[in-house]
Amino acid sequence: MDTEGLDQRLARISQHHFRAKFHLRGRDRAIVDLRGINTVRKHAHELIGQRLAPAEPRNDGKQTPYRGHPVFVAQHATATCCRNCLERWHGIKKGRDLDEGEREYVVEAICRWIVKEYAPATPPE
Repeated sequence: MDTEGLDQRLARISQHHFRAKFHLRGRDRAIVDLRGINTVRKHAHELIGQRLAPAEPRNDGKQTPYRGHPVFVAQHATATCCRNCLERWHGIKKGRDLDEGEREYVVEAICRWIVKEYAPATPPE
C-alpha cells in the first residue's frame, strides 16, 4: 500500500462530516498517556488482526465500538472501521483476508491520526 499519499488521504477523510466528529478524549486519551504510542500501535496490530483483517469479519460494519480504546476512535476517524469503509475510502477490496502490507497500512493510518491528535505535543514513547 502507498503510505506516501496517506497524509493526503487522511486529510480528505477528516473533511467528511461524520469522520470530523472524532477526537481523543477522556479515557481514550488517557490510555495513550499511560501506555504510550508504541503500546497502542501493538494494540492496533492485534485489533486489526482480529476484527478487520479476516475476509468476512464477524459483525462487519458493527464490529468497531465508538469508544473504549483510542484505536477504536481512530478507526472511525480514519475510515478503517469496517471492510466497506476500507474499500470505499482506501481502495482495499473486501472479500479476502488483508495481507501484511495492508494490515501495516491500516495500523499506520490509525497511529498517524492518534499522533496528530496530540499535536503539537508528542505522545509518550
